[in-house]
Amino acid sequence: MSDKRVRVRFAPSPTGPLHMGGVRTALYNYLFAKKHGGDFLLRIEDTDQGRFVPGAEEYILEALRWCGIEPNEGVGYGGPHAPYRQSERKPMYRQYAEELVAKGWAYYAFDSSEELDHIRKQAELAKMPNWQYNSISRNTMKNSLTLPADEVAQRISNGEAYVIRFKMPRNEEVRFHDIIRGWVVFNTNELDDKVLFKSDGMPTYHLANIVDDHTMEITHVIRGEEWLPSAPLHVMMYKAFEWEAPQFAHLPLILKPDGNGKLSKRDGDRLGFPVFPLNWSDPTTGEQSSGYRERGYFPKAFVNMLLLLGWAPSNNQEIFTEQEMIEAFTIERIGKSGSKFDPEKTKWFNQQYLRAKSNEELADLILPLAQEKGWNVTKEYAAGVCALMKERAIFIQDLLDGPFLFEAPKEFDRDAVSKKWKPSESAALMAEWSERLSSIQDFKSDVIEQAFKDFITEKSLGMGAVMPLFRLCLTGVLTGPASSEVAALIGREESQSRINSAISKLG
Repeated sequence: MSDKRVRVRFAPSPTGPLHMGGVRTALYNYLFAKKHGGDFLLRIEDTDQGRFVPGAEEYILEALRWCGIEPNEGVGYGGPHAPYRQSERKPMYRQYAEELVAKGWAYYAFDSSEELDHIRKQAELAKMPNWQYNSISRNTMKNSLTLPADEVAQRISNGEAYVIRFKMPRNEEVRFHDIIRGWVVFNTNELDDKVLFKSDGMPTYHLANIVDDHTMEITHVIRGEEWLPSAPLHVMMYKAFEWEAPQFAHLPLILKPDGNGKLSKRDGDRLGFPVFPLNWSDPTTGEQSSGYRERGYFPKAFVNMLLLLGWAPSNNQEIFTEQEMIEAFTIERIGKSGSKFDPEKTKWFNQQYLRAKSNEELADLILPLAQEKGWNVTKEYAAGVCALMKERAIFIQDLLDGPFLFEAPKEFDRDAVSKKWKPSESAALMAEWSERLSSIQDFKSDVIEQAFKDFITEKSLGMGAVMPLFRLCLTGVLTGPASSEVAALIGREESQSRINSAISKLG
């Protein structure tokens, strides 16, 4: 690590919703900056105006806020290197492209898109399907390397459309050290002459990315594996500008749960889980995509899951506070190979975070949901509900899966009734048990449970013959928390009322 202040950036394009892989990239940048007392920037790379999607930038900002991955500089936050939206930095890029031309590292190319399409088709017919504009083919093309200087000047003066391409040298070795992957080596013969500046006056991703990283003093570029093929060009551009290159770290892919390949929205749709942090509505097609927030996930559980999707701690710890994440995180412990996403493990993380909350905290979260259903209860009562339900719950809404904790059952499970309820016998037994409840002074679950055991012992009956009847009367179903716990929560009067009502309805 150099003595420079660490500065990293997350630089998404506003072309749609932020994928969970993008959130993970932002998280790793954020943790790295925090660990080293550095800066974490948010830059919006919107040079490709044709792919711009309305609402996407706002979505990115909201998603990062929900996850608690807050930049300290960038779009929506300001800072000394503003503006941080590339479209607003447009005037500055041309001078850098022209600088490369002046240094002999770039050139003007006047070939139209129609001419390039024709050449590619001809190459395909000649069994050369991988034609590239490169160190060999550029010598036969219409550019400032093949045309006389006065003709080039005249074409530009006449307003003829042109692009500026990087002049990739022939047969040179490009080597750079990736913090995750070690030494990476490319030969320039494998690389084409990428367009740096487009005919519409906008820079391409490659030029804008390099210029912005340099002018914003970025020290470490932590980005997805899909950018690894672009890295040798970027290394060569730093060399051409005579700038110090940042350190690179290319993150492994997040893979689909079944089979190989990158996790996509289609995989989520097919297998029933979100791949986006928040709900997204496509403004052009109207297509709806679900998000983790709206599915009921805690943001910290979502982030904790992402942390371990590619990075491994030095011990077997799985649940991390943010401070523990910051202290434990190192780029060197990020794996090289892709990580399979496990939707069930993601639910497990949410369950752990739910269980870690106090009953009072959970009560605050379920009270509005209960009120929406018409159940008006006190916070104390809601906390009691949470105490009974939280070991069975994965999401907050699961805490309301026992409607019988809020209102008497309106109907009874038919299968349970047919199997367990014997009209005259069961009714008489439950009537007697209801009467017995009146004699319990300390109406707590353990006292109720002991009284029930005494009751069935007196009757010489087994627990399995009588307990289902009690549960059925209280809840209408045979599953859920212990009957004694339900009775203690709803109280003596309500318990007796429900038993008497069940006797009346079931006979």
